[in-house]
Amino acid sequence: MVTGRPTSPEAIEDYHIQEFTRSGFRGGLNWYRNIDRMWEFSAPFCGAQLQQPTLFVAGEVDVVLTMYPDAVAKLEQTVPNLTKKVILLGAGHWIQQERPTEVNALLVEFLKSV
Repeated sequence: MVTGRPTSPEAIEDYHIQEFTRSGFRGGLNWYRNIDRMWEFSAPFCGAQLQQPTLFVAGEVDVVLTMYPDAVAKLEQTVPNLTKKVILLGAGHWIQQERPTEVNALLVEFLKSV
């Protein structure tokens, strides 16, 4: 059992290995097992716009930005109340783990503004 938040890459990796050994990785895999079904369930929302105030934060090297560049480029049109779009240089897909201080600061700033 880890007491406190692991900080080094090795400690984070050890923590995840312990947790996945204990509980398995079924939940993570189920997301991908059901991806076609999720598209079916969300079909009625195709073209819908997010109306609530929104903050978009992504890592520069997140593969999702490469997979959906048009969606990211059109955020200002598809999310009319987008308050800020931030791409963190050098960060990947798990920005909250890679850059927790910056992500938390952005979240606090956003929450104070809405």
